[in-house]
Amino acid sequence: QLQLVESGGGLVQPGGSLRLSCAASQFTLRYRGIGWFRQAPGKEREGVSCISSSGDKTNYADSVKGRFIISRDNARNTVYLQMNSLKPEDTAIYYCTAVSLYGTNCQRTDTGSWGQGTQVTVSS
Repeated sequence: QLQLVESGGGLVQPGGSLRLSCAASQFTLRYRGIGWFRQAPGKEREGVSCISSSGDKTNYADSVKGRFIISRDNARNTVYLQMNSLKPEDTAIYYCTAVSLYGTNCQRTDTGSWGQGTQVTVSS
């Protein structure tokens, strides 16, 4: 199981920005696609964005296109999710995981349990 640690969440006002980080301490992320998923209270977990191992391909959910940017720094073994123009409906726990990119989809490939995630709350 690939152990990833999410960080960077917090409380932000609508229209604000946050940058989430996904890091691995014991494994290299260099050869893996990585995706961000989120789960809001009472809702199913949904894919937000993902990036290929080389970083040359990215996917975004329609709800975040134009507002979120996924990137990776393989030298730092970290994947980022820059979230701009945040809306209350972005409030959720955000998780990162290993994925494969199929067309416009992000397919989770890690069969282990999800990490703790990082809470993002958008509220005035």
